[in-house]
Amino acid sequence: MEKILNVKELLGNLTRGLFIERPNRFVGLVSVDRKIFKAHISDTGRLKELLVSEARTLLAENPGGKLDYKLIAVEKDNEWVFLNTSLHSKIAEEIIRKGFLGFIPSKIEKEVRWGKSRIDFRVNSNFYIEIKGCNLSESGICLFPDAPTERGRKHLVELIELKQRGFRTAVMFLAFRNCSCFKPNKERDPLFSEVFEQALKEGIEFFGFKLGFDPESGWIYLKEKLKICNFSK
Repeated sequence: MEKILNVKELLGNLTRGLFIERPNRFVGLVSVDRKIFKAHISDTGRLKELLVSEARTLLAENPGGKLDYKLIAVEKDNEWVFLNTSLHSKIAEEIIRKGFLGFIPSKIEKEVRWGKSRIDFRVNSNFYIEIKGCNLSESGICLFPDAPTERGRKHLVELIELKQRGFRTAVMFLAFRNCSCFKPNKERDPLFSEVFEQALKEGIEFFGFKLGFDPESGWIYLKEKLKICNFSK
């Protein structure tokens, strides 16, 4: 396994707690030393199979914020599932920088404007990459999205447009679950699944990575590459 990013170096020591409930998309109630606190949830997906009552959580202090903590990870099936999407960009950047896309880049630009949107990365001036996090696993298969995502569909359409203009384009999925392969979640968002299949046919590249999180050391590890499952409309 390859070390990618140390969360503790960025967020400080982590506090253990128990999840209670989720009043809204951005707020979770957690118990720490038998006291109730509010924690910010950066992942706006449904997360219903993860954020269950009494689930063990890892929290970072949130100095200057409106809420007491930031929700960093939750334990599921004896593994820590990393939920802090605000660090996805840093994780992906390290994966790119370390050469896991097959080359060592000479230039990495972040949040590059295209039309009315921004693409997560432009590498070596001609390779556009969009990043997605995947925390839903069913029967050993990683699925995205876990809730309908108009924004996700829009990003794929933009990658297709860039590809048609002669640029190299890719979508990168960061999976924090123990799964054998990835496929789009047709049941939750059939439109995304349709556009994803179209993107592959247009030549948009797929990069998937299985990642793990060690709460003791704070390291996020790259376990292995994640392939696409066989799927169809």
